[in-house]
Amino acid sequence: MELYPLTFVPVFRQYIWGGRRLGEVLGKPIGPEPRYAESWEVVDHGEDQSVVAEGPLAGRTLGALLDQFGAALWAGGAKPFPLLLKYLDCNRVLSVQVHPDDAYGATMDPPDLGKTEAWYVIDAEPESVIYAGLKQGVDRERFAAAIRSGEVADVLHTLRPRAGDCIFIPAGTVHALGAGILVAEIQQSSDTTFRVFDWNRLDDSGNPRPLHVEQALEVTDYERGEVAPQIPQPLGDGGERLVACDKFVLDRYTGVEARQLATAGGRILTAVQGEGTLRWSGGGAHGGGTVAMPRGQSVLVPAALSAVQFEPHPAGATLLSMGSGGSAS
Repeated sequence: MELYPLTFVPVFRQYIWGGRRLGEVLGKPIGPEPRYAESWEVVDHGEDQSVVAEGPLAGRTLGALLDQFGAALWAGGAKPFPLLLKYLDCNRVLSVQVHPDDAYGATMDPPDLGKTEAWYVIDAEPESVIYAGLKQGVDRERFAAAIRSGEVADVLHTLRPRAGDCIFIPAGTVHALGAGILVAEIQQSSDTTFRVFDWNRLDDSGNPRPLHVEQALEVTDYERGEVAPQIPQPLGDGGERLVACDKFVLDRYTGVEARQLATAGGRILTAVQGEGTLRWSGGGAHGGGTVAMPRGQSVLVPAALSAVQFEPHPAGATLLSMGSGGSAS
């Protein structure tokens, strides 16, 4: 069976910090509940599976597709699928947390990948903040003391995000997204989070959410320091590289002109502003086709397709393009 650009049914998560903007701004098919926090767009992590929404492969999970197609779907073809794309509606501040690296994740029961991630800010209210990294000079002892005293915010670096900012959070970086922020997040395919502080709030049952202080102190990178927004680097095809690390690359394409995008090795595309149409060509029964990309729509372009064309609608669009670490642009 021939591969083609794949769209998936979103996997939603409702947490105490979520809101309604996944539906109201991004057009996601959320229900009536008030706390839609995350929309997992592309995921292959245990029982959490993206399911193909349209075409001959509709109903198939991403994990099953990787079993069947291997490197024709994604560079290397190894399981599980290495990346996870999600949207987050931060209606309230998230917990202060830190993620382990791969080496630590491998020692867990059950083992998991580490979690290096990056946020692309879609919208931020004027007073919103992001906590990214420890302040200069904060070591393990001082961090532990701040946790014990409930004064964690005093040792965190704070920045005021703007739409279009990209914040890179390698494993070991202490962080928290503040209230009033809508982001797209690309990360390793992992769901391991160590909370160190949850702002003294209670869940719906009147209980505090669990903390993981000892694990967090152990995995924190005390040399990382304060985190600033990424500085975009121009690409030869008119795009901008926002992040390049050993786990993934993240590029941005903005404007009104149509673009030919190289997708060798496989790419995840998502429209964070505006809308457009994705065109592709191929052999077999399909011979090519189009995929509508309204705002918030994500597409997995298989490695077997070396290139696709994105045509923004007249008002223009901003498209993010993500691949495995070391992928070509």
